[in-house]
Amino acid sequence: MTEEDRKNAYLYCKFRDEQFALYDEYAKRHGMMMKTLLVVNVLFYDAVYQKGGMTQKEICRRTFQSKQTVNLIIKNLLAENYVTVTEVPENKRNKLVRMTGAGMAYCEKVVRHITWAEDTAMSMFTPEEQKQLIGLSRKFTKNLTRLVNLETEDA
Repeated sequence: MTEEDRKNAYLYCKFRDEQFALYDEYAKRHGMMMKTLLVVNVLFYDAVYQKGGMTQKEICRRTFQSKQTVNLIIKNLLAENYVTVTEVPENKRNKLVRMTGAGMAYCEKVVRHITWAEDTAMSMFTPEEQKQLIGLSRKFTKNLTRLVNLETEDA
């Protein structure tokens, strides 16, 4: 590993952290936590595309949040009547979460704007640049995941 490798890793992670801070600040500006924004985003588009709801397990998988975090967010959204939670007939332990009309009204502007910003920012790249960005980001994430999971002391 070279000094240039270390510098570039620092810069890449700094940009990633800047993006996380941007999402966090945007969510707070709209009265929610960033993790709530991630959850309402997937539930909103589930409703828009009439997918029929999502289990909390699916929400965890899609948002990369823990079961406890998603459960707490769902409880808060339920208390505000922004979602409904119903048992899945085939497996009563699984609950289907659906956004209500009030939930759609609550988050539509916020979710659509952040989606527009993401889509527009991506469109500012050429198709080739988009493929490179996605490919390299995916490769970095796979490499990082493998290395973090090694948990060696000699890193």
